[in-house]
Amino acid sequence: MVTLPPHSHRAVAESFGTDPARYDRTRAAYPDAVLDRLTGQDVLDVGCGTGIVARQLLERGRTVLGVEPDRRMAEFAAGTGVAVEVATFEEWEPAGRVFDAVVSGTAWHWIDPVAGARKAAQVLRPGGVLSPFGHVYELPAAVASALAAEFRRLLPDSPMVPRTSMLDAYEGLYIRAADGIRAAGGFEEPQIWRQDWDRAYTRAELLDLIPTSGGLTTLAPSDVDSLLTAVGAVTGDTVTLRYATWGLTAVRSGNQT
Repeated sequence: MVTLPPHSHRAVAESFGTDPARYDRTRAAYPDAVLDRLTGQDVLDVGCGTGIVARQLLERGRTVLGVEPDRRMAEFAAGTGVAVEVATFEEWEPAGRVFDAVVSGTAWHWIDPVAGARKAAQVLRPGGVLSPFGHVYELPAAVASALAAEFRRLLPDSPMVPRTSMLDAYEGLYIRAADGIRAAGGFEEPQIWRQDWDRAYTRAELLDLIPTSGGLTTLAPSDVDSLLTAVGAVTGDTVTLRYATWGLTAVRSGNQT
């Protein structure tokens, strides 16, 4: 569980580019039911990472520009055909460009919720939509317990503390985002939503995914190996993870702030 506002923990936020290829191959793509919620032709993808969301939108015929603070992640995304500019969203310069939609896939919680909403309001056309969203998955109880024990041993002071169940707890990130949008002004009332789904993993696939989690990306390789040994010992040959994709939509009002 996130115990403090995530955007204040820059060391964690900027650690995901340690192994962008691993991140890209292990992080789940977004289900059609989630993508169907995203409107607009000209899309700004905030915190685009390796380009997972951007590529899915490009396949749907959208025009997408990514903004990503980690140069390693941005270079990977560019290598897959995504147009991307390197900057934090709060400091990014739009140079007069405007968009139909601002999206952010599993990244908006690393952005100041008020400053981010203000910047989104500046670059959205009236009637455009701000749509941050993000995955969270629930591990089987035995796997979650082993991971939590290793996490506490290796990272006792980490702001990120895994729980047995995160599916409901993740809602708090979007309540905070909605509060930021209200404080920033310029939007109609944000609407929070949730999409549940499942995905099956082999043991090897799950152990490949786990090190891309926030906090674990800062561990030394030997500590990662130790953690994965402990988790692998209680993981079956195949595992089905329950996922929830939480998100919100907020329509840009006609009056500029």
